[in-house]
Amino acid sequence: MTTNTPELLPDGRPLPLLTGDELPMLESWLAFHRATLELKCSGLDDVQLRLASVESSELTLLGLVQHLAECERNWFQRVVGGLDVPPVYGEGNESGYALDAGRGIGEALAVWRREIARGREVCAGRALESVGRIGDGPMAGVEVSLRWVLIHMIEEYARHNGHADILRERIDGVTGA
Repeated sequence: MTTNTPELLPDGRPLPLLTGDELPMLESWLAFHRATLELKCSGLDDVQLRLASVESSELTLLGLVQHLAECERNWFQRVVGGLDVPPVYGEGNESGYALDAGRGIGEALAVWRREIARGREVCAGRALESVGRIGDGPMAGVEVSLRWVLIHMIEEYARHNGHADILRERIDGVTGA
């Protein structure tokens, strides 16, 4: 395997790099986890994507896609890029979890992909050591490196992909990936 040509797993997800430089390796792990989220949503209809994990929870696969679009915007545009951009889904839905009856998975995935592309533009050419600043929350004002943000986003996706595993298994019994 070469470090410049991503190989694909049988399910179509990119295999994260096993050797090579740090930035491409971190980016490959993030790409793997992004693809895992999309895979967890594939083949389901709108009703299924809106099913909560358990009665008391409002966590859904559609909500996870929206939430991760917001995370993409926050960490790459606001923190790394220092941009003043509004919440993806508007004031009052800063987490992205709240669902709108008129917005289905097609629109949510398009928004999510757009946020990923914009984040890549913001980060292009930046060194892993470049620093951004967290704008709000309990860590407001703290400086973090691009390296830290990439590691955090890998962790964010990995954690939420665990939630997506449980949701998907509850919906139709599909496990793995």
